[in-house]
Amino acid sequence: MKILSHSDPGYQAFVRRLNRRAIPEAGVRDLVGEIIAQVAAKGDEALVTLTKRFDGATLKPKSLFVTEAEMAAAEKSVSRATRSAISRSLKNIHAFAKHSLRKDWSMKNAEGATVGERFTPFDRVGVYVPGGKAPLVSTALMTAGFAKAAGVPEIIAATPCATDGSVNPSLLYALKQAGATEIVKIGGAQAIAALALGTKSIRPVDRIFGPGNRFVVEAKRQLVGAVSIDLLPGPSEILILADKSGNPDFIAADLLAQAEHGGDSVVGFATDSKALLNRVVSSIEKQLPLLSRGKIIRNVLKTGTFLLHLKSFEEGIAISNAFCPEHLSLITANEKRWLPKVRTAGAIYLGNFSPVAVGDFLAGPSHTLPTGGAGRSFSGLRADQFQRRTSIVRLDKKSIKASLAVVEEFARIEGLDAHGRSTSIRLES
Repeated sequence: MKILSHSDPGYQAFVRRLNRRAIPEAGVRDLVGEIIAQVAAKGDEALVTLTKRFDGATLKPKSLFVTEAEMAAAEKSVSRATRSAISRSLKNIHAFAKHSLRKDWSMKNAEGATVGERFTPFDRVGVYVPGGKAPLVSTALMTAGFAKAAGVPEIIAATPCATDGSVNPSLLYALKQAGATEIVKIGGAQAIAALALGTKSIRPVDRIFGPGNRFVVEAKRQLVGAVSIDLLPGPSEILILADKSGNPDFIAADLLAQAEHGGDSVVGFATDSKALLNRVVSSIEKQLPLLSRGKIIRNVLKTGTFLLHLKSFEEGIAISNAFCPEHLSLITANEKRWLPKVRTAGAIYLGNFSPVAVGDFLAGPSHTLPTGGAGRSFSGLRADQFQRRTSIVRLDKKSIKASLAVVEEFARIEGLDAHGRSTSIRLES
């Protein structure tokens, strides 16, 4: 772990580097571009080749999709406890989604025209669920579950398979319960390319949702235009900002939980209490041997973890806004003072008794959140992102007459006399 105090020589330079921009590495950008080009040129054949190359699985075009028999076997094997957990999570997701869906509305403008907005679900969306070291069942719920709540009729899920071509049964069951109508066994940038561009077997989607590694995120970025996307959610990250009221064991547990994601995860803790920082370090050392993924966690603690002793809590707020964490855990005795000052964070967890894990699995808001500093421009996944917005305008002769002078003036300024004529002609009769 990198532990720095505000009085240390390298502290200020390190803090400045926390002001991040989600800019892809050249090597990642180039490789993803090549993968997209292969899928565009060779379709299913490229998917088979790339799946063998990156995931070690031998598939055929006819075996890209999860079959009904595989789904039935998965459903049969899932325990009652897993079914109950999935059901309870979906219940909260749907309740939360209902409040964030946008509703049709209309009003009269100053000239008497009726204007408004209409919201309809996308016809077909793609959701990406990462595979790898753990079956992210919760991600299936927090992507496809929101799509279903919004009324999307076609939901295709993409998730990488194991080397034998199988997909975790609990993940399959979760996807089905969340509303997935198709499940394809491919991952990585090639899956994003297939969803965006389509192949012989896979029809393209209107929009792509879901988190992934840096290659998945870069593929989404490159394919904007061919398809729309939700946001750029990459490897997991947390910043815990606490004053002396923080519980060191709870804080240590949250840091270890985020480190458990492995890979390029970023784990940070900042406090103006040196005593609390020392107790957190001690608690990390005590809790780590009790965890099953200790090797993965140690790697993240070594390469992706920082602990800062702040000069003041106000400095911590400034660092948080610059860092723009995916998850911000804000623990302070004066929440009313400090919470309004937080400007950039994917999600905020308040107080000692709000573990990120509950948000990951159960609370209701989606855990698909912007990372790498992208939270300055993107918000977390929401139900209304599965809706297509269309504006509505209706005029009658009275409102046209009230609008004509302004329309004709704009038409004169912009040299578009046909625009003015298209309005005035409606009053000539």
